Amino acid sequence: MTAQTAPTLTARDSGTWTIGDHTVNRIGFGAMRLTGMPWDEKPRDRDAAIAVVRRAVELGVNHIDTAAFYFVPTRSANEIIGTALHPYPDDVLIATKVGPARPRSGSFDFEPYARPDQLREQVEENIRQLGVDAMGLVNLRWGAGMGKESGSVAEHVGALSDLRDAGLLRSIGVSNVSTEQLAEAIDTTPIASVQNRYGLTERDDDGVLALARERGVAFVPFFSMGRSLPNAVPGAEADETGADEVAAIAESHGATPTQIRLAWTLHQGENVLAIPGTGDLAHLEQNVAAGAIRLTDEELATLDGIAAGAQR
Repeated sequence: MTAQTAPTLTARDSGTWTIGDHTVNRIGFGAMRLTGMPWDEKPRDRDAAIAVVRRAVELGVNHIDTAAFYFVPTRSANEIIGTALHPYPDDVLIATKVGPARPRSGSFDFEPYARPDQLREQVEENIRQLGVDAMGLVNLRWGAGMGKESGSVAEHVGALSDLRDAGLLRSIGVSNVSTEQLAEAIDTTPIASVQNRYGLTERDDDGVLALARERGVAFVPFFSMGRSLPNAVPGAEADETGADEVAAIAESHGATPTQIRLAWTLHQGENVLAIPGTGDLAHLEQNVAAGAIRLTDEELATLDGIAAGAQR
């Protein structure tokens, strides 16, 4: 008898959601790590990064999140994506972010935040770098730092609406916003997605998730692995809250703790997507496979208990 090889799990196993004019698989790909980070000893190998992007699409990923400000002095995420995929498959949605801008040195000392009248230049820069006629999705990333910024988003969102009317983009999203700012954006123009920091042990934006669910808006968490950002900022350590419980559930599924955290994220609603980022092929395949994990009610209750404890 010939041994059978287990089928390769793909992003199609994660289910789908519609963002604007694209139906995407709920496991996507975040491009921030493609270049390496400014504090790394050296940039990530360009050919290896290109191979990761191509493999992601082979595995059914059709939602790629990037930004013109994802770069180091000798690498650009947009350039890597364009080299890997152009001409882009019709079903691939390339999403970008505008608002913040970084100096050419590659440091994270962000330049002054864009005024509404400066957003067109940022959108056009993404179009030029990616080699497209129009962006599929442009997210207004509110504020440059990790914390949320107060203030009205209406004027900036309105400027993006004008650019949509001009044919430079097809759908609008917002990122790093409060519940009130999301509501304001929705009242200003149709909003296709909201990107906020959210994960198993980072539940400050339950209100944003609830409003997105109510209004049929895609909720796309970033940094969903935990409260801290291992390998994303200097000196960061992995979030160990609930590590034993997560590890036990992972073992029962033959999975990794990271896969269980991703699976938990996707279990938060049909409108919840994930955009885990990596520059490693093996990690990419693990992230994609997480979309096929189905957690039991008991496992979800255990994980929700971890989340509740982390908020106290």
